[in-house]
Amino acid sequence: MSGGAAHRLPVPASAPPSDDAPAVRLLSETLREAARRNASDLHIEPMEHGWRVRLRIDGVLHEMARPPAHLRDAFVTRIKVLARMDIAERRIPQDGRLRLAPAPASQAAEDYRVNSLPTLHGEKLVLRRLEALPANLSLAGLGLDEAQRRTVADAIGAPHGLVLVTGPTGSGKTLSLYCFLQRLNGIARNLCSVEDPAEIQLAGINQINVREKAGLTFAVALRALLRQDPDVIMIGEIRDEETASVAVKAAQTGHLVLSTVHTNDASTACARLIDIGVEPYNLAGALRLVTAQRLVRRLCPQCRMCGEASADALSAAGYDARGGDMTQPYVARGCEACHGIGYRGRVGIHEVLPISEAIRDLIVAGRGAHEIAREARRSGVATLRDAALARVRDGTTSLEEALAATEAP
Repeated sequence: MSGGAAHRLPVPASAPPSDDAPAVRLLSETLREAARRNASDLHIEPMEHGWRVRLRIDGVLHEMARPPAHLRDAFVTRIKVLARMDIAERRIPQDGRLRLAPAPASQAAEDYRVNSLPTLHGEKLVLRRLEALPANLSLAGLGLDEAQRRTVADAIGAPHGLVLVTGPTGSGKTLSLYCFLQRLNGIARNLCSVEDPAEIQLAGINQINVREKAGLTFAVALRALLRQDPDVIMIGEIRDEETASVAVKAAQTGHLVLSTVHTNDASTACARLIDIGVEPYNLAGALRLVTAQRLVRRLCPQCRMCGEASADALSAAGYDARGGDMTQPYVARGCEACHGIGYRGRVGIHEVLPISEAIRDLIVAGRGAHEIAREARRSGVATLRDAALARVRDGTTSLEEALAATEAP
């Protein structure tokens, strides 16, 4: 995986520490570079000797700059002031939010979620770019194939039930939920969400931010929403027994509930909710669909090239030689358009598991994830590896990227 070359910013090294103008210019240049390279996160990291700025681009961190050491404090303070954080408090983590135009001023302003964390050598800041509403917020835009789109559309079109999206942090689960909400958004439905926090503002959706310090937890907000005559409820994450119990009961009493669970595949989500404390028969009655997803990097279309892979390597990856499936996959090369990385953007790969009567019986009987997965394969549900290899086959990504994204934990 290419790390990308470090990009040095034009900051005046001779500026006095008391002058914050260089720090202001440095922040503007940093945000402009982050926007230009479509970074999702900016990491401001103190070290024993100096500090560095790294950008997460398509899920991978790349070093952008190591600015002069004397600018660090002014740079961090500038961000904290703009994010309305306590600049005098450096001993505990803080959260903030800011809106800035990256420069030039004609560019649209961007929102950032800011978190500070005290480390051995000072405060580390991470700025998460909160994107505006994506232009292609649709099932097709998520990377679902035609059959998967139909299955998902049927599940979220039902009047009630529980639909879960699973996957690790950073796999695009929240974006999928927003896509489901946008598809359902209309004058005839009351759509509500409980999030921590709301990352994309959707017109027509009643969005609630969890504030645990004030006592507004997921479970408390959910109970309040059930008295608001909702048709569709989106829960940012099911992470405890109380939230899971309220969600399942809501799905059983005439509401469509959309949420996420942190598991590696679709079949494990059932076991996860039972471990949290949901009764198997309640889960079986409420659950309609579970999807699992990952994001794989797209090969840069301007510089991708046909690579070399042995028949044994392709067979071990899952290709079927007898079916004429043995093709030489494309590999990343790197060019000016992709900043030498070889990849530009990401696409979702999905496992879509509808809850059939056979799977409901397995859930009620307390069967494990392996048996549920076996039944899913028997009924023709494609695995995440199958979906990833399909993207290799059509030239969207590399074999290396597909295998890394679907490697067993």
